[in-house]
Amino acid sequence: LRNGAHYLIPLGVLLYELMVLRHSPELAAFRAILILFVIIFYQEIRKAGLKKKGFTTALIGSGRIIVGGFIQGSKNMMSVALACGAAGIIVGVVNMGIGGMISGAVEVLSHGNFFLLLLITAIASLVIGMGLPTTATYIVMASLTAPIIVEVGGILGFVVPIMAAHLFCFYFGILADDTPPVGLAAYAATAIAESEPIPTGIQGFLYAIRTSCIAFMFVFNPDLILHGINSWPQALLIFCMALIGMSSFECFAQGWCLTKNKWYDIPFFLTAALILFHPGAIASFFHIDPAMKYYFFPLGLLIYGGVIGLQKMRLRTAKYASQRA
Repeated sequence: LRNGAHYLIPLGVLLYELMVLRHSPELAAFRAILILFVIIFYQEIRKAGLKKKGFTTALIGSGRIIVGGFIQGSKNMMSVALACGAAGIIVGVVNMGIGGMISGAVEVLSHGNFFLLLLITAIASLVIGMGLPTTATYIVMASLTAPIIVEVGGILGFVVPIMAAHLFCFYFGILADDTPPVGLAAYAATAIAESEPIPTGIQGFLYAIRTSCIAFMFVFNPDLILHGINSWPQALLIFCMALIGMSSFECFAQGWCLTKNKWYDIPFFLTAALILFHPGAIASFFHIDPAMKYYFFPLGLLIYGGVIGLQKMRLRTAKYASQRA
């Protein structure tokens, strides 16, 4: 980090241009690249000064780095270009009429059940994403499965933000990386763990599928992706509560927090996670005004903190018993 922290500056410029100044991605990327050029030149001049070499040496070194970056960037873009080309074919086929047929088939299969619609789309994304690299996965998901959620969801009476649909499909597309029989990530893990590919992939899939409810939360609670949130304090509150909710859900999914969970810890962890992830669901269940949903956050924190306190007491009791023995 000490030797390369300065390369975070162009990334900061990129985010500032996109999120604060609201410039186009092309302009933001162009300005970030210009800042990167300045950093490269400065670094090479500084190195040349330390080694007591001339400005020409620094200029040549900077040029080599920039040309090398162009070459490497071109190589990296080859897979992206191929994926975009394939996605263009998919979009063309969908626009020719097959898209309506797919949407109609999904609508019939879901029988008007929105959750079943999401489940069918998740399985489709899981299958389509097998064997594709990350960028290609997103491009294909964004052009094929994400529009189905938006279109059919609208027919069923659910307004789904486009970003939520994209993240939902992308999540399950990425999940395909450790899903047998393809499971490219599982093969990489096999080389490290010296295990069999298929059992490793199955175990990885079982670990990853537990967190799939987070993808569903993107759709059912768009607040998590800050959709329609225009206030920084509100955004910060949602972020912090979701972070704690994720911790609570992981305690539920792994069966372990400070110590191994007892059977009565599990429902409390799950309840706390649900409240912190989607307080609106709790408000609607008790027929409370949705505007009051954030008042449930203290309840979720209390439940989560209470279970952690109980586990601390159990650890203290076990430690005291072992000392007496």
